[in-house]
Amino acid sequence: MTTRISFFTRLLEKVPAQARYRLATEQIQHAERLGFDTAWIAQHHFHEHEGGLPSPLLLLAHAAALTSRIRLGTAIITLPMENALRVAEDAAVLDLLADGRLEVGLGSGGTPASFLPFGLTFERRAEAFADNLHTLLSAWRGDSLAHPDNHLYPAAPTLPQRVWIATFSAEGAARAGQAGHGLMLSRTQPRPPGQPDLPLDAIQNPLIDAYLAALPKGVAPRVLASRTAFVADSQAYARRVAEPGLRQQAAQYRASGHELRGETLDDLFGQFDAHVGDAEQVKASLARDSVLQRVTEISFQVHSVEPSHEETLRSIELIGEKIAPVLRSINRRS
Repeated sequence: MTTRISFFTRLLEKVPAQARYRLATEQIQHAERLGFDTAWIAQHHFHEHEGGLPSPLLLLAHAAALTSRIRLGTAIITLPMENALRVAEDAAVLDLLADGRLEVGLGSGGTPASFLPFGLTFERRAEAFADNLHTLLSAWRGDSLAHPDNHLYPAAPTLPQRVWIATFSAEGAARAGQAGHGLMLSRTQPRPPGQPDLPLDAIQNPLIDAYLAALPKGVAPRVLASRTAFVADSQAYARRVAEPGLRQQAAQYRASGHELRGETLDDLFGQFDAHVGDAEQVKASLARDSVLQRVTEISFQVHSVEPSHEETLRSIELIGEKIAPVLRSINRRS
C-alpha cells in the first residue's frame, strides 16, 4: 500500500486572521498542485499564538470550492467544546460540497483555559469527548435522535469510516483501534517523566502496537504521523530560517518549567523533532524515524519553524518533488 503524503497547518503566520486564512488556502492549493494527498488544518480557540483558526469546517468549505482532488481534514476538532449534532450536520454538508473528500480528525484538547468559556473544565474533557463522539457517530450512522422522526439530514453514512482519533497514550490508541478509527500521532508527543532524551519513534511505536492489536480483524489500519519538516534549497538557508522560531519555542518551553537538552541549533532540532535542511538532508533525517515505516500517511508541517509564506510554498514544492516519491515507496511494516 502506498503511503499518503499530506500537508498540515496550524495557521500561525504573524499576520491578521484574514491573511492567515488566505495564506493557508493558497498553501492547500499549492499542495494539491504538487500531488499531496490530504491537507489538514488545526482548530484552536482564543489563543492566536497556539493556532489561528476556531472554525476549521468553515475554512475547509472555502478550500473545497478552490480545489478538486486533495482530501481535506481536521487535525483536530476539539470535540468536547462542540455541539456534537452541529458538528455532524456541518460535516455532512461539507462532505457533499467537497465530493466526499472530508477526513475528520478529533481530539479532547490540550489548553486548559480554553474549556472554561464552554462551561467545561479541563478535568472533564475525556468524559465530554466520549459523550460527544457517541452522539456524532450515532447521527452519522442514521440513528434516531431523541425522537423517532429525527434523523440527520443530509445523511452521512460513510463519515464514520473517515474518523481519526488523536491521542498521546497507548490506551487511547487501543480505543481508537477497537472502534476501527484512524490513529493520529503528533510531532508534539510529550516525553515521559525522567526520559527527556527518548526518541519520538520510541514513544510512538508502542502506540501503533496497541492500535494494531486492538483493530478488528478485516479492518484496514489507518495511522497518520505528523512531523515538522522545513526544506530549502540549501542547508545553510534552511538553518538560518529555522533558528528564530526554534529559539522562541525554546524560550517558551523553558519558561514553562521544562528543561532543554541543549542550547545549540542541532540540540533544538532534536528537542522539537524538527527535520530541517535541504532535500537530501531531510530525507536522511526522516529515514531514521522508524514510525514512518509503519504509518499509512505522513503529514508535514513547518511549525515550530517560522518561514515566510513564500518559503513555506518552496518547502511544499521540495517535499512534493524530492521527498514524497521516496516516502511513498516505503514498504510499510506492521
